[in-house]
Amino acid sequence: MNISPENFYMTSIEFHSQLIDLESSLIKFAYRLVPKKPEVQDLVQETFLKVLLNQNRYINRHNFKAWAFTIMKNTYVDSYRHKCSRNIYIEQTKETFVLNKTIAYGSDDPDAAYSAMEIDQNIEKLHDKFRMPFNMYLNGYKYQEIADELNLNIGTVKSRIFLSKKHLMDKLNK
Repeated sequence: MNISPENFYMTSIEFHSQLIDLESSLIKFAYRLVPKKPEVQDLVQETFLKVLLNQNRYINRHNFKAWAFTIMKNTYVDSYRHKCSRNIYIEQTKETFVLNKTIAYGSDDPDAAYSAMEIDQNIEKLHDKFRMPFNMYLNGYKYQEIADELNLNIGTVKSRIFLSKKHLMDKLNK
């Protein structure tokens, strides 16, 4: 069976029509990813923009809905990672580190700074095999990404993160 290149791409009208038909589904999906209406609207708008900008990459034989949902999910993940990375400052002095961690935890309260510092100290005391996956998890990596990066099974990654959380809770509750 010969498939000509014309059959791979849909017309611009068909493309826009399918995108408009997906709007309510994209909104529902966005509410699963972000809780607030303004953030949902931003996510949907950014997804629409990316879908339109990448129209030439869409091939007719693929599931349009799945393609658009993947763009939305990736947009959300990129945004989340960007927000996380904005809260991390790498400085050499201990005072600056504590100050930056206070900002990252969203409080100017000295007790909160102490708690953040205490949490960080306890994380640093974790054995490498627990600390590395846990830090990656805190930085927004998914379990599968951590597993791939550290050459571990996904079950091992989940277990180590769970045990790290449990260990930290035990230490901080004393």
